[in-house]
Amino acid sequence: MTIQDKLKEFNLTLPEASTPGGSYTSVNIRGKIAYLAIQFPINNEDYLYQGRLGDTLNTEDGYKAMQLCALNVLAQIENKVGFENIVGLNHFDAYYQAANSWDDAPISVNGASDLFAKVLGDKGTHSRAIFGVETLPRNFSVGLTCTFTLV
Repeated sequence: MTIQDKLKEFNLTLPEASTPGGSYTSVNIRGKIAYLAIQFPINNEDYLYQGRLGDTLNTEDGYKAMQLCALNVLAQIENKVGFENIVGLNHFDAYYQAANSWDDAPISVNGASDLFAKVLGDKGTHSRAIFGVETLPRNFSVGLTCTFTLV
């Protein structure tokens, strides 16, 4: 079953691949590694899940925001590389902004991990790191960067 078939099976639609908000490229390929610039919870130019986790947003919002970031990663891969050209996801870094008392980052970040596993299957096996930050651009609650190995 192809990645496109998996997306359909789970009733998921890729958003339009966003354009960079600065002087960089959204996907940088060096050798057989694709490095993806940070992806935010944007759905076809609509900014979603803005605010702080544990304050204006809850853990489930964070989970859904990370799912949307992961869909944006897949949109970039399909647009710039093509699903047929990936060996698999290597690693991702997840960033979040939250209230000081909020401590559910691993649960929210599972939104991306679960989506990658569901849609990419074995190609979605990855390592990850999670970083709490003071602020993210446009007051997004989360962001996601990834690396993929290419054929």
